[in-house]
Amino acid sequence: MVTRRAICLGILIAGIPVIGAMANSARALTPSQTAAAEGRKGGKTFKVDRILVLKGKRRMHLMHKGRIVRTYRIALGFSPQRHKVKQGDGRTPEGIYRISFRNPGSRFHLSLKVSYPNRQDRTRARRLGVDPGGDIFIHGQPRGIRSAVGALRRDWTLGCIAVSNAEIRELWRSVPKGTVIEIRA
Repeated sequence: MVTRRAICLGILIAGIPVIGAMANSARALTPSQTAAAEGRKGGKTFKVDRILVLKGKRRMHLMHKGRIVRTYRIALGFSPQRHKVKQGDGRTPEGIYRISFRNPGSRFHLSLKVSYPNRQDRTRARRLGVDPGGDIFIHGQPRGIRSAVGALRRDWTLGCIAVSNAEIRELWRSVPKGTVIEIRA
């Protein structure tokens, strides 16, 4: 049975299943991990007031005052075409959401929760008699994966937006809770 908390479970570089990999699973951090998550280890920081995701181009733009300040190559849900309708469909949602939670204890290095489902998503799912799902995150790579190059060449999440671990650290430092995220086809 697929649970809401297993939304980001996926297939990795060589098609190896990620068992029990949940984006929002909390765990204790070491002091160095906590410092890295909070941005005290250095690295780039950008002022961000909006995130724009272009699913078809597999790109995510960080924006400030209407200008792109950083662009990332991304991996999406394993069936990314069209808008997410129900839990387990492997689609990445489309629409306007917000970053609603920052998880330093993610099994995917760090993660930023997308506020899916919104009212329209819940209404559509109710009309169809399905569970809209949830637990959609922007996150890094699963623990134990050192290189993200292969993982970002194919879509492997259950609906999340994946970047490299170095990139999620940049995002962590730059994207505050409440930031608008627009996800387009």
